[in-house]
Amino acid sequence: MPKAHKARRTAGRPASHQQVQRDQLLDLATQAFAHTGIKASSLRMIAESAGVTPALLNYYFGNKQQLVDAMVEERFLPLVQEIAEELRSTDDDPQRLVRTFVRSMSEMVRHNPWIPPLWVREILCEGGLLRAQLTTRIAPMVPLLLAQRFASAQARGALNPTLDPRLLVVSLIGVTMLPYAAESIWRGIFANPEVGHEALVNHTLALMERGMEV
Repeated sequence: MPKAHKARRTAGRPASHQQVQRDQLLDLATQAFAHTGIKASSLRMIAESAGVTPALLNYYFGNKQQLVDAMVEERFLPLVQEIAEELRSTDDDPQRLVRTFVRSMSEMVRHNPWIPPLWVREILCEGGLLRAQLTTRIAPMVPLLLAQRFASAQARGALNPTLDPRLLVVSLIGVTMLPYAAESIWRGIFANPEVGHEALVNHTLALMERGMEV
């Protein structure tokens, strides 16, 4: 299952303690982009939270856009790629595809809690700076892959014929991500907020699998 991703070292990057420092700065920038927003997070603000100078961020990443690019390439997309690989290694049974997706996504979010707020701010919201990444890079890896496999399952009679495979993907992403994105709200509303991770996963699976039955 996807775990918190650490940047892989490639040729040309600084070594040893410099690599550690670069990773730490990238982690802080990722948190800032998720919780404050990319537009509102200046290099100076990120540097101050890290106790370094903006010049050090410039040394490691160049300008702000390059820092955003590093976050996408080294923190966000590798996690999406791991989920895509899990799905590709799962057979064509739609129920197993759903279980793989829900468990992989839930594990990813549990180990990387910055993902839901980043998803809401920078992909869902109008004007989000990562929305283009969804259509050009993320969609082919997971949503389009799932929709194609659901359509194939439906064609051979293994999926509820009243479902739209494309909207099934939309629903699947929604019921998996929204509980984490709105967690602080619903846990404060209900009298018994102590719903564990496994209970949440099992609830989501039961909800989806019942509706998919032929």
